[in-house]
Amino acid sequence: MNGTGNTILVTGASSGIGLGLALRLHNAGNKVIIAGRRKALLDKIVSEHPGIDSVLLDVCDPKSIQRSSEALAISHPDLNVLINNAGIMHWEDLTSPENLGTAEDTVTTNLLGTIRMVYAFTPQLIKQPSATIINVSSALAFVPLPATPTYSATKAAVHSFTQSLRVQLQASSIEVLELAPPGVRTTLLGQENDEHAMPLDEFLNEVFELLKISPTPHELIVERAKPLRFAEASGSHDEVLEMLASYKPSAD
Repeated sequence: MNGTGNTILVTGASSGIGLGLALRLHNAGNKVIIAGRRKALLDKIVSEHPGIDSVLLDVCDPKSIQRSSEALAISHPDLNVLINNAGIMHWEDLTSPENLGTAEDTVTTNLLGTIRMVYAFTPQLIKQPSATIINVSSALAFVPLPATPTYSATKAAVHSFTQSLRVQLQASSIEVLELAPPGVRTTLLGQENDEHAMPLDEFLNEVFELLKISPTPHELIVERAKPLRFAEASGSHDEVLEMLASYKPSAD
């Protein structure tokens, strides 16, 4: 992936990792379009960062995705990078039937959202001389956090889907990357002040160092994510799973 001169769409870009990626990419000399569901927040970010564009897009709504893909094909015909970052993460008690709705919403957002975005935007990306799709999974794709079972499962599915996508597009102009973050200090799971989570700026610094490698690695794995990513290969999967099993939501 070229470091500059791209036209980049980032979903889930109104906060956290998505916003962090968008701002770094904008500052590096790329044209960035941030996508999200909250217009007022998108407008605020655009006003604070001249040059960034926005699009109202709900990855849970197939019609919203289709409308956005059609609109951006006209307004930004040179769009050549798609970052599928939108996602939700919630605690779940699998013994409580009322949590089923949470699980279904998680699948719709994290997995179907990513799949639908790929189907909608690949026809435009494939026309470009050089293009990139980055799917954001998680280190929990490789060892689940039992207290967030559906989130972990959707990210494992995103990992699998990304591998297949890469193979199918290997003869095209599109490179396919996977970004698998560890726990990062964002509002995703209320961990913005969690001392065990990685500071966002540290995470972004390391990601952008990985993006400078040529050719770009298929998987962008920062050091803190490696114990989970390679747990199976190192024989430590069960030990890591047991450690994660002790991590539960606070009583409040």
